[in-house]
Amino acid sequence: MNMTHALLVIDVQNDFCPGGALAVSGGDQIVPGINAAMAGFDAVILTQDWHPAGHSSFASVHDAAPMSVTGMPYGPQVLWPDHCIQGSDGAAFHADLNVDAADLIIRKGYNPAIDSYSAFFENDKTTPTGLEGYLRTRGIDRLTLVGLATDFCVNYSAVDAAKLGFNVTVDMGLCRAIDFDGSLDAATQGMKAAGVILA
Repeated sequence: MNMTHALLVIDVQNDFCPGGALAVSGGDQIVPGINAAMAGFDAVILTQDWHPAGHSSFASVHDAAPMSVTGMPYGPQVLWPDHCIQGSDGAAFHADLNVDAADLIIRKGYNPAIDSYSAFFENDKTTPTGLEGYLRTRGIDRLTLVGLATDFCVNYSAVDAAKLGFNVTVDMGLCRAIDFDGSLDAATQGMKAAGVILA
Protein backbone atom coordinates (compact mmCIF):
# COMPACT_ATOMS: atom_id res chain seq x y z
CA MET A 1 0.00 0.00 0.00
CA ASN A 2 1.33 3.41 -0.94
CA MET A 3 1.35 5.37 2.29
CA THR A 4 0.84 9.07 1.84
CA HIS A 5 2.85 11.27 4.17
CA ALA A 6 1.92 14.82 5.20
CA LEU A 7 3.91 17.49 7.00
CA LEU A 8 1.74 19.23 9.62
CA VAL A 9 3.24 22.63 10.50
CA ILE A 10 1.80 23.88 13.79
CA ASP A 11 1.30 27.59 14.55
CA VAL A 12 4.49 29.17 13.16
CA GLN A 13 3.03 32.62 13.79
CA ASN A 14 4.49 35.96 14.85
CA ASP A 15 2.98 35.90 18.35
CA PHE A 16 4.79 32.62 19.11
CA CYS A 17 8.13 33.89 17.80
CA PRO A 18 10.57 36.22 19.62
CA GLY A 19 8.96 39.63 20.10
CA GLY A 20 5.46 38.16 20.01
CA ALA A 21 2.76 38.20 22.70
CA LEU A 22 3.39 34.56 23.66
CA ALA A 23 6.94 34.16 22.44
CA VAL A 24 8.54 30.71 22.41
CA SER A 25 12.30 30.92 22.85
CA GLY A 26 13.98 30.25 19.49
CA GLY A 27 10.61 29.94 17.75
CA ASP A 28 11.90 31.65 14.62
CA GLN A 29 14.99 29.41 14.37
CA ILE A 30 12.99 26.45 13.06
CA VAL A 31 11.57 28.26 10.01
CA PRO A 32 14.42 27.54 7.53
CA GLY A 33 14.43 23.85 8.46
CA ILE A 34 10.64 23.59 8.07
CA ASN A 35 10.81 25.24 4.65
CA ALA A 36 13.56 22.86 3.57
CA ALA A 37 11.55 19.85 4.77
CA MET A 38 8.37 20.73 2.86
CA ALA A 39 9.54 19.34 -0.49
CA GLY A 40 9.93 15.85 0.99
CA PHE A 41 6.22 15.35 1.70
CA ASP A 42 3.14 14.47 -0.34
CA ALA A 43 1.16 17.22 1.38
CA VAL A 44 1.87 20.24 3.57
CA ILE A 45 -0.74 21.50 6.03
CA LEU A 46 -0.36 24.60 8.18
CA THR A 47 -2.33 25.35 11.33
CA GLN A 48 -3.04 28.88 12.46
CA ASP A 49 -4.16 29.91 15.94
CA TRP A 50 -7.03 32.32 15.21
CA HIS A 51 -8.70 33.84 18.25
CA PRO A 52 -11.41 36.48 18.31
CA ALA A 53 -10.64 39.44 20.58
CA GLY A 54 -11.77 38.71 24.12
CA HIS A 55 -11.33 34.95 23.78
CA SER A 56 -12.25 33.00 26.93
CA SER A 57 -8.70 31.62 27.22
CA PHE A 58 -7.20 35.11 27.59
CA ALA A 59 -6.09 36.06 31.10
CA SER A 60 -7.24 39.65 30.48
CA VAL A 61 -10.86 38.49 30.16
CA HIS A 62 -10.75 36.94 33.64
CA ASP A 63 -8.71 39.75 35.25
CA ALA A 64 -6.19 37.01 36.07
CA ALA A 65 -2.45 36.57 35.78
CA PRO A 66 -1.19 35.12 32.49
CA MET A 67 -0.24 31.44 32.83
CA SER A 68 -2.63 30.93 35.74
CA VAL A 69 -5.19 28.13 35.38
CA THR A 70 -8.95 28.37 35.61
CA GLY A 71 -11.79 25.87 35.38
CA MET A 72 -13.83 25.81 32.17
CA PRO A 73 -16.86 23.62 31.40
CA TYR A 74 -14.49 21.33 29.45
CA GLY A 75 -11.80 21.19 32.19
CA PRO A 76 -8.76 23.14 33.39
CA GLN A 77 -7.60 25.91 31.05
CA VAL A 78 -4.30 27.82 31.11
CA LEU A 79 -5.02 31.54 30.77
CA TRP A 80 -2.75 33.06 28.14
CA PRO A 81 -1.69 36.59 27.27
CA ASP A 82 -3.87 37.94 24.45
CA HIS A 83 -2.37 36.38 21.31
CA CYS A 84 -3.06 35.46 17.67
CA ILE A 85 -6.08 37.75 17.42
CA GLN A 86 -7.85 37.34 14.09
CA GLY A 87 -6.43 39.62 11.41
CA SER A 88 -3.62 40.95 13.61
CA ASP A 89 0.07 40.96 12.74
CA GLY A 90 0.61 38.60 15.67
CA ALA A 91 -1.71 36.02 14.12
CA ALA A 92 0.09 36.19 10.77
CA PHE A 93 2.50 33.44 9.79
CA HIS A 94 6.21 34.20 10.27
CA ALA A 95 7.27 36.22 7.23
CA ASP A 96 9.92 33.68 6.22
CA LEU A 97 7.61 30.64 6.35
CA ASN A 98 6.87 29.25 2.89
CA VAL A 99 3.10 29.58 3.17
CA ASP A 100 2.73 29.13 -0.61
CA ALA A 101 3.77 25.47 -0.26
CA ALA A 102 0.70 24.64 1.85
CA ASP A 103 -2.12 22.48 0.46
CA LEU A 104 -4.34 23.52 3.36
CA ILE A 105 -4.39 26.09 6.15
CA ILE A 106 -6.56 25.08 9.08
CA ARG A 107 -7.54 27.70 11.64
CA LYS A 108 -8.27 26.82 15.24
CA GLY A 109 -9.33 28.58 18.42
CA TYR A 110 -11.88 30.76 16.62
CA ASN A 111 -14.75 29.68 18.93
CA PRO A 112 -14.74 32.37 21.66
CA ALA A 113 -15.99 29.94 24.32
CA ILE A 114 -13.37 27.21 23.97
CA ASP A 115 -9.65 27.03 23.30
CA SER A 116 -8.22 24.69 20.71
CA TYR A 117 -4.64 23.42 21.02
CA SER A 118 -5.03 20.40 18.78
CA ALA A 119 -5.26 20.55 14.99
CA PHE A 120 -7.92 17.82 15.27
CA PHE A 121 -10.20 18.76 18.19
CA GLU A 122 -11.14 21.72 20.33
CA ASN A 123 -10.18 21.46 24.00
CA ASP A 124 -13.41 19.65 24.86
CA LYS A 125 -11.69 16.76 23.00
CA THR A 126 -14.91 16.04 21.05
CA THR A 127 -15.58 18.97 18.67
CA PRO A 128 -13.65 18.17 15.46
CA THR A 129 -11.84 20.72 13.30
CA GLY A 130 -12.42 18.68 10.12
CA LEU A 131 -8.72 17.92 9.60
CA GLU A 132 -9.19 14.18 10.11
CA GLY A 133 -11.75 14.00 7.30
CA TYR A 134 -9.49 15.98 4.98
CA LEU A 135 -6.57 13.63 5.59
CA ARG A 136 -8.69 10.47 5.22
CA THR A 137 -10.28 11.56 1.96
CA ARG A 138 -6.81 12.30 0.57
CA GLY A 139 -5.53 8.89 1.65
CA ILE A 140 -2.98 10.36 4.04
CA ASP A 141 -2.10 8.05 6.93
CA ARG A 142 1.37 9.22 7.98
CA LEU A 143 2.03 12.56 9.64
CA THR A 144 5.18 14.36 10.67
CA LEU A 145 4.58 17.31 12.99
CA VAL A 146 6.79 20.37 13.41
CA GLY A 147 6.24 23.84 14.86
CA LEU A 148 5.15 25.64 18.01
CA ALA A 149 4.92 24.87 20.79
CA THR A 150 6.17 21.33 21.43
CA ASP A 151 4.43 21.00 24.79
CA PHE A 152 1.04 22.45 23.85
CA CYS A 153 -0.30 22.57 20.30
CA VAL A 154 2.24 20.14 18.79
CA ASN A 155 1.73 17.72 21.69
CA TYR A 156 -2.09 17.83 21.62
CA SER A 157 -2.16 17.48 17.82
CA ALA A 158 0.28 14.54 17.84
CA VAL A 159 -1.55 12.64 20.59
CA ASP A 160 -4.93 13.17 18.91
CA ALA A 161 -3.55 12.05 15.54
CA ALA A 162 -2.15 8.88 17.12
CA LYS A 163 -5.47 8.17 18.87
CA LEU A 164 -7.20 8.54 15.49
CA GLY A 165 -4.95 5.84 14.06
CA PHE A 166 -2.45 7.88 12.08
CA ASN A 167 1.24 6.95 12.03
CA VAL A 168 2.72 9.99 13.81
CA THR A 169 6.25 11.36 14.14
CA VAL A 170 7.25 14.63 15.83
CA ASP A 171 10.50 16.10 14.50
CA MET A 172 11.77 17.53 17.79
CA GLY A 173 14.54 19.46 16.02
CA LEU A 174 11.94 21.50 14.17
CA CYS A 175 9.85 22.31 17.26
CA ARG A 176 10.36 24.65 20.20
CA ALA A 177 8.67 24.49 23.61
CA ILE A 178 7.23 26.94 26.12
CA ASP A 179 8.35 24.52 28.88
CA PHE A 180 6.11 26.01 31.53
CA ASP A 181 6.04 24.26 34.93
CA GLY A 182 7.36 20.92 33.64
CA SER A 183 5.08 20.94 30.60
CA LEU A 184 7.75 19.76 28.13
CA ASP A 185 8.65 16.65 30.12
CA ALA A 186 4.97 15.81 30.64
CA ALA A 187 4.26 16.31 26.93
CA THR A 188 7.22 14.14 25.89
CA GLN A 189 6.06 11.30 28.14
CA GLY A 190 2.46 11.67 26.97
CA MET A 191 3.40 11.57 23.29
CA LYS A 192 5.56 8.47 23.78
CA ALA A 193 2.74 6.76 25.71
CA ALA A 194 0.34 7.50 22.84
CA GLY A 195 2.68 5.80 20.36
CA VAL A 196 4.08 8.97 18.81
CA ILE A 197 7.64 8.62 17.47
CA LEU A 198 9.92 11.44 18.65
CA ALA A 199 12.66 11.98 16.09
